[in-house]
Amino acid sequence: PGAGPGTGPSRAPAGAADPSCGRFAADVCEAYLRIATTGRADQAAVDLLRRSSPAGVLDRIKAPTLLVQGEADTLFPLSEADANARGIAATGTPVRVAWFTGGHDGGEGPKTDSDRVKFLTVQWLDHHVAGEGEAPGDGFTWSRIAGFDALDRGLVATGYRTADYPGTAGTARWEVAVDGPAQPVANPPAGNPAAISSVPFAGALSSLLGGVAGDIPGQHARFESEPLAEAVDVVGAPTVDILAASRTGEAVLFVKLYDVDPNGAATLPNGLVAPVRLTGLPTEVDGARPVTVTLPAIVRRIEAGHRLRVVVATSDQAYATPVEPTVHTVAVGGGVSLPTVAGEPIPTTATLWRWVLAGLVAAIVVGLVVVVAVARRRHRRQDSSVHPAYAGVPLAVRQLRKEYADGFVAVTCVDFEVHPGQVVGLLGPNGAGKTTTLRVLMGLTQPTAGEIYVFGHRLVPGSPVLSRIGALVEGPGFLPHLSGLENLKAYWRATGRPAADAHFDEALENAGLGDSVHRKIKNYSHGMKQRLAIAQAMLGLPELLVLDEPTDGLDPPQIAEMRRVLQRYATDGRAVLVSSHLLAEVEQTCTHAVVVNKGRIVASGPVEEIVGESPSVLFDVTDPEAARNVLDRLEGVRVLPDGEGQLVVDTNGTARSEVVAELVRAGIGVDRVVPRRRLEDAFLALVGENSRGSGDR
Repeated sequence: PGAGPGTGPSRAPAGAADPSCGRFAADVCEAYLRIATTGRADQAAVDLLRRSSPAGVLDRIKAPTLLVQGEADTLFPLSEADANARGIAATGTPVRVAWFTGGHDGGEGPKTDSDRVKFLTVQWLDHHVAGEGEAPGDGFTWSRIAGFDALDRGLVATGYRTADYPGTAGTARWEVAVDGPAQPVANPPAGNPAAISSVPFAGALSSLLGGVAGDIPGQHARFESEPLAEAVDVVGAPTVDILAASRTGEAVLFVKLYDVDPNGAATLPNGLVAPVRLTGLPTEVDGARPVTVTLPAIVRRIEAGHRLRVVVATSDQAYATPVEPTVHTVAVGGGVSLPTVAGEPIPTTATLWRWVLAGLVAAIVVGLVVVVAVARRRHRRQDSSVHPAYAGVPLAVRQLRKEYADGFVAVTCVDFEVHPGQVVGLLGPNGAGKTTTLRVLMGLTQPTAGEIYVFGHRLVPGSPVLSRIGALVEGPGFLPHLSGLENLKAYWRATGRPAADAHFDEALENAGLGDSVHRKIKNYSHGMKQRLAIAQAMLGLPELLVLDEPTDGLDPPQIAEMRRVLQRYATDGRAVLVSSHLLAEVEQTCTHAVVVNKGRIVASGPVEEIVGESPSVLFDVTDPEAARNVLDRLEGVRVLPDGEGQLVVDTNGTARSEVVAELVRAGIGVDRVVPRRRLEDAFLALVGENSRGSGDR
């Protein structure tokens, strides 16, 4: 079907003047332009290409030959290397074949694969040219992309080998049924617009991009399989039977095999297609005979759960096609036959080191078996024993101390309890030890001294009692490519607990994200992530909820709603521990508070008791401005800023009755006098108004 991608015959001497041909030989250039214009190869062009083909000289090659071929090469695909190998070997010449993951010039493959190719080349030349080393043999090696290297961000290839070269047919076949009705496909005038299956010089990249662009609607037919029950490693050229009919009696078609993952993303391996020209076709597909199409040879692992998709198209950007518009009808006859080859992985330096490291790890494991067994027995004893004094207490922290290796003491002595039905606020300036206390509580760091009990069970890393705690500590962390709901479900699956125990509906209601829960996390704002993290902490309705700065990133209405959520949650025996710097919110949300300063507790108990009797008094007056002028003249009395129509006054020991009398004598009406009880006042009094830390550890 005309010129293939990147087609360029032998080059003429420099100096050719024709700008249409550049440095290409004039006769070959003329044939190329003629084929590209008409979309048909005339007999003269076919004869010329046959004279230029290496097929005519293969039987004269007597030198031992190493054929190295790129799997992502769309100009010279693996079938070309296979034809050369068979033609050379037919006369008894030693031939060895190696497929690697790169493209035409080998520059697109992983470094690991390039090193393997260099080794094979040096080994071959050392023996056959320099006369050194053992005979390399005529075995077959191939490789496939195995993933990404986390260190250098490059691709990683795994190599395989077998004693005999099987060709592109493989040593075994895997049959996969594909299905779909017969479908009409239109050949566009002059082949425009055309599908794009590959990009020149980007073979391997084209594969990663899933074939760069989709097929043109109306110009292709799709036939799809059921999800594969198990993975299959394809090594060679798949085949598929197609049936075609056309009112012109012939058709140029492009057959492709896609790998479709469970999410519907389709990948065309290496952007490779099979161009075919069929003649003698009937006008109706019912009368058509099956034609076996050999697809391009590939090396690819198709995972379990993936589908195969066969696409038959009428156009491709890389090829010239008939210019006349027409309509064909195509169908498939059965399924796809996938070739496989049984081989063993090729050891590399990294593989050898992995074995060495595995041996060292095994030795360490053997040496620690007794220690682990003893630790497990001790852990069972510790976990099975319940402290009778704390059996019904969600959280009891006793004489907790945390000192770091550099001598910094983050927590000196912290001692408090959280009881059922309580919402307890953990307060303190930056550097007071709040986050460190929470990290110890969640097993993220080990305490230097002290004990933590959860419902009477002594808390140790990996303790089963941790399943009774839901936590948000040190900010939310989600997978950005998944939606909010998918993240919650993935998290719950990781716990190994039944889905019915998650209570997703309650958690999502608490998050208040609405339809946004179905959006990908990468599109979430910080506040949305925070709300989803709180919902995640509430999955399973844990009996103790531990939240570090839960209102971070929320706007005022969301903060107010979160206040109601936490108050509702602390019912039916559940309890909440909240670390926050928003004192006004703690005062409105929490039933109890624990105030920490410089690693020690300076106050603990009900919020009302901690606030206590405040020297600040709120006055509702008829004329706030006149009242301010009067009170400013009173010695020791200070007017504090507050809301409209009200005055907050620090009486500083002056009797409230004297202040009221002074206002009345000035003709100012006093409607209400109430104590101004604020947690912020008590907090500043406890930790010092100028107390500032350097950041929690």
